Amino acid sequence: MEQSGTSMRRQCGTMTVHFALLESDPNFRRRQMALEVSTSQRLATGAALRAEAPTTIPAVVHVLYNTAAENVSAAQVRSQLRVLNRDFRATNPDKSKVPDAWKGLVTDTGIRFALARKDPAGNTTSGIIRTKTTRTSFGADDEMKFKSSGGVDAWPTDRYLNVWVCTLGGGLLGYAQFPGGPANTDGVVILNTGFGTTGTASPPFNLGRTTTHEIGHWLKLRHIWGDTEDCSGTDFVADTPNAAGPNFGKPVFPHISCNNGPNGDMFMNYMDYVHDDAMVMFSAQQVARMSAALDGPRNTIGQS
Repeated sequence: MEQSGTSMRRQCGTMTVHFALLESDPNFRRRQMALEVSTSQRLATGAALRAEAPTTIPAVVHVLYNTAAENVSAAQVRSQLRVLNRDFRATNPDKSKVPDAWKGLVTDTGIRFALARKDPAGNTTSGIIRTKTTRTSFGADDEMKFKSSGGVDAWPTDRYLNVWVCTLGGGLLGYAQFPGGPANTDGVVILNTGFGTTGTASPPFNLGRTTTHEIGHWLKLRHIWGDTEDCSGTDFVADTPNAAGPNFGKPVFPHISCNNGPNGDMFMNYMDYVHDDAMVMFSAQQVARMSAALDGPRNTIGQS
């Protein structure tokens, strides 16, 4: 596997935020347990597998900048939307990289994303909100989500996907909040140089896949290795092989761990940690899980 130092390794803060919420909010823990039960029931009955018209999710992009370079352009924002709409509809050309063993699992989520056209008050908007901040960076602590801490408050999270684009410290590329968390922090956070495909987007994270990965979390997907080190974890998805841990860089197929031969880890999945140009697919059961999230805890967002 290609490794070029910590700056070249994907870092996602979603599970850090998730575990902190589990510790600090007993109700969050109970909601997560209840959501997992209802999701399992939907998957067992096939309800989450039914074909539906495409769902369009309105997004608001909160650009937080301290310097002019951090104030990403509208073109950069639009480039990210194009990536999302290819990746989530499985029309990305690089899905050709999926090994033959799993080509049949590549699945269209039926989800598309569009910048919001109306703000919460019903006024016309571009869907891009620019806010100058005195902060030079943020961490996985939700401070970018509040005006009081140098960020910008969320638009109603039951109506919009909120995306905060900002400078993140510590090598962090982004993070998301799973369904069932606090409303005022719901959404995804993306490093400005890992956002979109143009402007300040910097390799190897310059193909917009960090946002694809984090929105996967926002729709209740876990990392494919289950976030353990001993093959005991699960991502609650039946068709992604169990893996020992994250894959980085550009692995060579097959990469075998956890006795998952002959095909090994599904490292080309969007929910692994590989470089942007190496992650190219969601599986059928991942799509079913996201459908269950949209029909369940996120059923107020999006329209056919």
